[in-house]
Amino acid sequence: MASDGNDPDETLLQGVGRGDPTAVRALLDRRLPRILALARRMLNDAVEAEDVAQETFLRAWKQARAWRPGGARFDTWLHRVALNLCYDRLRRRREVVTDAPPEQADPGPAPDAGLLGAELSRRVEAALAALPARQREAIVLCHHQGLGNIEAAALMAISVEALESLLSRGRRTLKASLADLRAG
Repeated sequence: MASDGNDPDETLLQGVGRGDPTAVRALLDRRLPRILALARRMLNDAVEAEDVAQETFLRAWKQARAWRPGGARFDTWLHRVALNLCYDRLRRRREVVTDAPPEQADPGPAPDAGLLGAELSRRVEAALAALPARQREAIVLCHHQGLGNIEAAALMAISVEALESLLSRGRRTLKASLADLRAG
């Protein structure tokens, strides 16, 4: 199977399909950081993000032998798998019913939270986590994952216009949520 040049991961996928540990490491080095970042931003939980990344790559390894070029790029497919796993976890969070509220982390600043950058980062992450899921997905894909509007729209299975609408509403909500930071 020769590379058609459309998918930069095709050669590595062929190696993964053959069980080549060097190809596995190279593909992980290339794609794991972005998948982890995507899951962290979608879930706002580093441990769950690592679980999602692990499951995403397990699915990739299972599909590597059967992967056929010509359809979606592997990176696009990998993002879709990760997003679906994130949505599964977010749905399960809403479905959990308990007798007592879960133990909460102290919402106050940590002893070393005097650093303005850490507080700013926390506020931005909290505002991002509070967005509706589709707006958050659009913002994460375009602004944090660096995807273009066309690729992000295709990944979300929506039109570019719908993506731009989600981005616009998400940005407005983030701007309003973080307005007090601009005044200071």
